Amino acid sequence: MSRNSSVERNTKETQIKINLNLDGTGISKLESGIGFLDHMLDQIARHGLIDLEVQAKGDLHIDAHHTVEDIGITMGQAFAKAVGDKKGITRYGHCYAPLDEALSRVVVDISGRPGLELNANFKRALIGEFDVDLIYEFFQGFVNHALITLHIDNLRGDNAHHQVETIFKAFARALRMALTIDPRQADQLPSTKGAL
Repeated sequence: MSRNSSVERNTKETQIKINLNLDGTGISKLESGIGFLDHMLDQIARHGLIDLEVQAKGDLHIDAHHTVEDIGITMGQAFAKAVGDKKGITRYGHCYAPLDEALSRVVVDISGRPGLELNANFKRALIGEFDVDLIYEFFQGFVNHALITLHIDNLRGDNAHHQVETIFKAFARALRMALTIDPRQADQLPSTKGAL
């Protein structure tokens, strides 16, 4: 079973192309134009064992909002396409990820229903030039188009960079767990409804 996809999304604000392989080795090629976002996307690739290529051009002369949100949307579309019919997947995943003083918990359900709960009290508004409000926009775009339920809780942290990085690392590991093929489920959907 091949779980990879390519998606292009072009608007008046952004032009984005994403290639991903859900059964990769963590290789990434990231060109979003936003250094901190590339660093976080690399966490998804590396810790999720997802091969990820992102090429994005956006209206960064305005700010990073459209680019970050649209990358989330396009990654969600690519994820939904790559995950396919969901037969045999574990479906649920969770992870606690620490980084020095920071700790985050992420729980994911590849449910076919979009839903995001993100609870984080970031200690500063900017990480370099990156607006931490855009973390929510990225994940909202992703879950809406990946059709997953995602709960993110930053449980503690004094350094905003550490807080965000633990979120992305925990997300990657939770996603990796949820995507794992369960040999006891074979070609079955992990749902009593018979549909996801």
